[in-house]
Formats: sequence, structure tokens, C-alpha cells
Amino acid sequence: MKLLVTGCAGQLGVELMRQSFVGGAPDALGLARGRLDISDRESVGAALSAAKAEGCTVVVNAAAYTAVDKAETDTAHAFAVNRDGPGNLAEACARLDLPLIHVSTDYVFDGSKAGAYVETDPVAPLGVYGTSKEAGERAVRGRLNQHLILRTSWVYAGHGANFVRTMLRLAGERDELRVVDDQHGIPTSAGDIARAILAIAVKLDAARSESRYIPWGTYHYAATGPTTWCGFARAIVERAAARTGRQPKVTAISTAEFPTPARRPANSVLDCARVEQAFAPPRRPWQDGLSEVLDQLQAPKGSS
Repeated sequence: MKLLVTGCAGQLGVELMRQSFVGGAPDALGLARGRLDISDRESVGAALSAAKAEGCTVVVNAAAYTAVDKAETDTAHAFAVNRDGPGNLAEACARLDLPLIHVSTDYVFDGSKAGAYVETDPVAPLGVYGTSKEAGERAVRGRLNQHLILRTSWVYAGHGANFVRTMLRLAGERDELRVVDDQHGIPTSAGDIARAILAIAVKLDAARSESRYIPWGTYHYAATGPTTWCGFARAIVERAAARTGRQPKVTAISTAEFPTPARRPANSVLDCARVEQAFAPPRRPWQDGLSEVLDQLQAPKGSS
């Protein structure tokens, strides 16, 4: 089988393309934003038609507008990418009989629930980013039956702009890091998400080719074990200290002490039981994913 990966230059897209070279993984055709603007309906239709002609049987949308705070003022752009783009992909997939795996976010929830969120919990995003992603979910559901929406959380990788790289930079510059400790979630490496998506895609493709039942719909996928941003930061600093020799103090603060343009949910922990039951994708503790990413970031230059 062969995947079409949109947004292949982003955090998740890079990992999807990288993992496609691992033995046993499906091949992937990647389209970065420079080659495909998913908010352009005609371009999407042409690109997916060409991809199907090249043998692609599953589309994975890893393209997204992820600048949470910037989205508060860059609203039109956020909605063009996060709502209109998925809608365009879903429409083209429906016409071409291609299934779509669309990646969404924990920020579709408002964080008021005491326990972990399940897929059927009411959505109530707090900011433009979450609102645009939730609108993208609705666009996919309304235009394509053969879809899997995969909500994930606190994504990071060894490349791109993310919390891990920011903490490492600040740890090299400061003696104290003040980090919010009253927002709860599950850090999930882009590599882990990519491995899960590839495993799910293989099962989808096999089921379709054998005309077996497929439980289409919305799922949650994250690493295991909730924490806070402060807990995440402490783990980053402690694990990096062995190589950097620096371990600044990480001080817990409240959300009120660190105001941001966009509000974040106080709790965005995702319950992943449904995806485990349906597809059994690989999952592991978030600490394992962090160690893998730190190894990538701190490897000596020139090493493989």
C-alpha cells in the first residue's frame, strides 16, 4: 500500500515520512505546503487524483495551523487551513473513494471535565485554534463516510517549534524556569503518533481490500501517563542535564501567573481505550518518547 501525506514538512509529517522507510511500513508520497495548499479546493482535487493514479490508497492529513496564540489574531488563516483544508480533502476523498485519516487536537475540549476525555464528550474549544480544528472535524464528518479523525495531545518532536525545544533553549540560558503546573495533559511525540497512524493505515487498507467492516469515526490517541507542563519541563531538564551539565530550577506557577493570548484547557487528558480496542496501535509512556527525542536532539553532529 501507499499513503499520501499532506503537510509532510511539519512535525508529524516529517515523522510519517521517516517512519515510512522502516521495514514493513507502507510507502508514502509526501506533499509539503509548497506543493499543496490544502485550503485550495481545486489544487486538492488535482493532487489527490494524481496520488491515486500513483497508487496511493489512504490519505493522511498532517497539515495544520498549530500556532495557538497567533491564531487569536490570524483567524482567517487558521480557519482556512484547519477547517477549509480538511473539508477540501474529505470532498476529494469522497469523489475518489479514498479513506482519510485526519489529525485533530485535545484543544477541542474546554478542560472542565475532572477525568480523561472520551470521544463522545461535548466539545467546547476555548480559543481560535481549537475552534478551527473542531470545525475541521465537522467538515470531514459532513463530507466523507470513510474517515478516521485522530485527536492527539501536546505534540513535540526533535524538529519544528515545540515545548521540548523551547525548554532546552531556555535551560541553556536561564537558572530558573517558571512553568505552568495547573494544566494537565499527555505529551505525545510525533514519532509515536506517526507509528500509530501507519499501523492503523495498514489495517484500514487490508480491511478495505477484503471488504471487512471498518469502525470509521473519531478516536483519541496519546502516549500513556498524564502530567502537567511543569512536570513535563522537569523531565526534559533532568534528562538533558546528563549531557548539557546544566539543570536550572523548574518552578511551578499557575496559569494566572503566565497569561497568554489564547486560553488553554486545564485538563485535556485523552482516554484512548476506543482506539486500542479498534486498532491496537502502539502506545508507550510519554517519558519513553521524550527520551527518544532528546537522543535525537543531543546526538553528536554527524552521527546517524
